[in-house]
Amino acid sequence: MPNSRVQATRTRVPDLERSPEETMNYDTDKIDEYTLALLYLVVSDRHEGLGARAWKGFDWDTMNRLHEKGYISNPIGKAKSVGMTEEGFLKAKELFERHFVKEK
Repeated sequence: MPNSRVQATRTRVPDLERSPEETMNYDTDKIDEYTLALLYLVVSDRHEGLGARAWKGFDWDTMNRLHEKGYISNPIGKAKSVGMTEEGFLKAKELFERHFVKEK
């Protein structure tokens, strides 16, 4: 009798080998917007007029897109945080307040 656990694992492996873009249709601009908003939540160091640093524990493709848009420094590297441009920090703050702050 075949091991059903092994069979179940085998049927799921192909889905794990494909990127989310290949398995579902989603709006990468919305993903970028929410990720940028969440970067505001994890800012660890702010320098007025110069930007900030934020922990970079987010999807690599999304972080690369935010870098290409000019909101963060290049996320590739050993550092556990990423630099945010002043524009990126201010946009992140705006998006965080829009999506996550409760109205009074």
